[in-house]
Amino acid sequence: MSAAPSVRLPAPLRPGDRVFVTAPSSGVRQPLQARLDLVLSHLRHQGFVVEEGRCLREEHDNASAPAIERAAELNAALLRPDIAAVMPPWGGERAIEVLPLVDWPALAVAEPKWLLGYSDVSTLLLPLLLRAGWAGAHGPNLMDRGPAQNDPLTAGMLDLLMRPSLSGAKLESSVSNTPAWVDWAEHPDAGWEFMKTTRWQVLGEERPVAFAGRLVGGCLDTVSRLAGTAYGDIPDFVGRHAAEGVVLFLENCELNPTECLRALISLRWQGWFDGLAGLMLGRSAAPEVSTAQGLDYVGALRAALGGLPYPVLYDLDIGHCAPQFTLVCGALAEVRCDGRLGSVVYR
Repeated sequence: MSAAPSVRLPAPLRPGDRVFVTAPSSGVRQPLQARLDLVLSHLRHQGFVVEEGRCLREEHDNASAPAIERAAELNAALLRPDIAAVMPPWGGERAIEVLPLVDWPALAVAEPKWLLGYSDVSTLLLPLLLRAGWAGAHGPNLMDRGPAQNDPLTAGMLDLLMRPSLSGAKLESSVSNTPAWVDWAEHPDAGWEFMKTTRWQVLGEERPVAFAGRLVGGCLDTVSRLAGTAYGDIPDFVGRHAAEGVVLFLENCELNPTECLRALISLRWQGWFDGLAGLMLGRSAAPEVSTAQGLDYVGALRAALGGLPYPVLYDLDIGHCAPQFTLVCGALAEVRCDGRLGSVVYR
């Protein structure tokens, strides 16, 4: 077996770069294509050349196309030297089917390019880092980045990736957030309305914390299914980067508290939480418990993660409750929390 690849950051994005838009998981059905057209137009207005793939504007059985077609288009886009970034419209449910069909040996020696997104896109971002050494951008999806969405975290995603160097870039926690979805079929140009005050939390006790290391992680619902496989060997990554430290980030989309508990305990048994510098958990978008006697989300975190020998932060700007950070998987970063709000600073 060949040695695991080192982390490689793609070249900074520049106006004039070609962006390929494909849906390796869920496609965009007709009622939402006005929103897709809007965000593609906005991307062109920002100076990028946009190319659409064939696996994009269809949706059958929760996928844009059969797995072999989605994988072939993704492989071709990632290996084409004239493409600077691949931007899926959003995540979905079935990216896991693509993984065995990806040409990992070819990607491990090819020049990296940006893959951007979150949710089921992280099912691809994680093995792309672990198996090919490519840093990727876990952050707002393409469909999130309409012209009306001008909050610093969402609008600043491309600005971050266009910097000559990530070093010194600082992401400040949001002031407010929203757990609500926008009906883009009815209002394709709408942005989010942030109504809930942001407050970061420290599991166990309220105190200032700081830790640093290489960022790795994704959507708990999807990447937890990769544990114990060739696509999710987090313990190996932690071991290889022990001198720098590793910061794991996770976010919960749909897992209810008991499902969240089971997923986290399973990851703990498989060594995902061993040897970390710190753990970052995004705001949970899953429904809360309906009875006073039921386990709630924070109770699930305490039961599954109690006793870890490093800081655990939750309710962070990561994932399905907008807005969210752009976390560059594989990059070195320092995380700070004053007990209420915090920041991520790239080294």
